[in-house]
Amino acid sequence: MKIVSAEDAVKVIENGNRVYIHGIAAAPQELIRAMTARANELIGVEVVHLHTEGPAPYADPQFRNSFHVNALFVAANTRQAVQDGRADYIPIFLSEIPDLFRSGSFPIDVALIQVSPPDKHGFCSLGVSVEATRCAVLYASHVIAQINKNMPRTLGDGLIHVSNLNTIVENDEPLPESRAKPMTDVDAKIGMYCAELVEDGATIQMGIGSIPNAVLSALGSHKDLGVHSEMFSDGLINLVETGVVTGRLKRIHPGKIVATFVLGSKRLYDFVDDNPLVAMLDVGYVNDSNVIRRNPKVTAINSAIEVDITGQVCADSIGTKFYSGVGGQMDYMRGAAQSEGGKPIIALPSITKNGESRIAVTLKVGAGVVTTRAHVHYVVTEFGSANLHGKNLRQRAKSLIEIAHPDHRERLSKEAFEMFGF
Repeated sequence: MKIVSAEDAVKVIENGNRVYIHGIAAAPQELIRAMTARANELIGVEVVHLHTEGPAPYADPQFRNSFHVNALFVAANTRQAVQDGRADYIPIFLSEIPDLFRSGSFPIDVALIQVSPPDKHGFCSLGVSVEATRCAVLYASHVIAQINKNMPRTLGDGLIHVSNLNTIVENDEPLPESRAKPMTDVDAKIGMYCAELVEDGATIQMGIGSIPNAVLSALGSHKDLGVHSEMFSDGLINLVETGVVTGRLKRIHPGKIVATFVLGSKRLYDFVDDNPLVAMLDVGYVNDSNVIRRNPKVTAINSAIEVDITGQVCADSIGTKFYSGVGGQMDYMRGAAQSEGGKPIIALPSITKNGESRIAVTLKVGAGVVTTRAHVHYVVTEFGSANLHGKNLRQRAKSLIEIAHPDHRERLSKEAFEMFGF
């Protein structure tokens, strides 16, 4: 391997290039810093990525002529740029992103990635984040890899031979860690209601945060759960170590924990390191609803910003302000619905921090529908669960108002009466 400095590595980036950055906790910060340091030499470089942890200095207003973010998912480090109109957002199912690269309709000039050191056979690993990066590496014109001893070596689709890396940089900075906030009483109640919907032998999917952790903490008495999820965090480890998660009843990858990225603490990164129980696979496969549905009793638990009383789910914007992205919610909601005995679940607190009801008669003006009313089955708040599947609009409204915050039920009922006449 020929090792070069990050400053020399990024000299390959030219005006007007499209640069892809490895996602989530694998964002190569040394390469990002070096690229941004060239701002006064570059014009119109398009920067593309999913959610990334850590700084995104290229999104700073002072670099608007040098770099333009075209986000596949809006994270905290690019949210203001998108909301200010200095950056763009591409609404797309997570499962479909690899096809953008594969089809040639979205060519990548340079891919900036972070990998584990090569093994004795010369294979590096994409580690904690395979997602769409695997496909980006295959189809990028030039691949710059930051080799990091702190990157776990995960097994699955993320193994890349050093001969496929055009330029190599070494930097052993710690990976960013994410720790869930302390569980509140509201989180615990939502977790309990969700856990009651999870059957023994189910294949579960959930994201990161206090509610997913609350659900996981409430599953301690379950048996033979499996995992097929776009991601997982620390909360899953205890269920594996106590034998709750075995995966033995899964039909696809039995015995394996299937994911496409992980985000959490060093404990999590140590857990996935060289662990044959964990299969880190391409997101185009992991989030394919036709793959998801083949496992039994798929129980998908996803969050929302707002749900209206007909069941429409807004999960990527607050009114006209884009907050996150489409992500994999629909991939799993549909896959769970089509699974034998599956249950797609939307879980959210009944009110915002400001006391506004998150169950509304109508979504905010400009709010986008990520999951349609026809796809939603269960909605859970700290006041219970509502099964909307097969219910008409009036029945849905009644069920959802029953799990809304008590302070808002009377108003919601009056507004629902005006809409439906019941």
